[in-house]
Parts: sequence; C-alpha cells; structure tokens
Amino acid sequence: MTEFTPVEAIIGGGLIGIASVLLMGLHGRIAGMTGILAGILPPAVSDKVWRIVFLLGAIAGPLAIFLLTGAPVDFQNPVPIWAMILGGIIVGIGVNYGSGCTSGHGVCGMARFSIRSIAATATFMLSTFITVYVVRHILGVF
Repeated sequence: MTEFTPVEAIIGGGLIGIASVLLMGLHGRIAGMTGILAGILPPAVSDKVWRIVFLLGAIAGPLAIFLLTGAPVDFQNPVPIWAMILGGIIVGIGVNYGSGCTSGHGVCGMARFSIRSIAATATFMLSTFITVYVVRHILGVF
C-alpha cells in the first residue's frame, strides 16, 4: 500500500512546477518528458544538451535527497519485472498516439488551459482508472 505523504507531494509538485516554468521561461520549451527523451534518441535534435541535463537532473533527485538528509529513499516495487516491461511498452504506445505524456499535457498543457491537453490528460486518467480496476479487481493480479 502506498503511504499518504502530503508534505513530500507538495514539495515534489512544487519543484516540478518550478522546473516547468523555468524551462518554458528560459528556453521556450515544454517540460514533457517524452518529448525531451525523444530529442536525445536517434535521430537526435541539435539542442540535445539541455535535454540530457534535464533528464539527468530528474534522475539525480533521489541521490540529492540522500546526500542532503542522509536518509535513503525508500523504494518498493511489488510488481514483477515482466509487468513493468509490458506496462512500459503500453505507455510508450500511448504517448505516441497521445502526442505526449502527462508531464507535457498534464503539467504544462493544462497550466496553459490547452483544450487538447485537458482532453489528453482526462483520457490518460480514465485509461489508468480502468486499467487498475481491471487488473486488480477483475483479473485479481497484484
């Protein structure tokens, strides 16, 4: 079961918001993780340096918490690796059809009141609710 951690959630959400605003304000770019990642994969775009730095910063977060507080970041994964791989493939297909992911549409697009992003995020969330319900309550897995 996931613990309720409102303080950490507010801090994390605030940092995501600040990073999104800074990326838009300083570089005129949307902080969509899928688009950022796609820009460093072949055929890579010419502005891949900031994309690599952005992704490294996202990955380095748990390490920074450990270095600042000395407390290890607790991570538990009750889902088997095959399910994570399958989920990743399904999500990858979905972000391709949805022209982006929840970071770009949900954080940046909705903040700009983009109707397309609001519709995309609502679709992502509905799909997630249905998938979790089917997998947990109908199939009885996980």
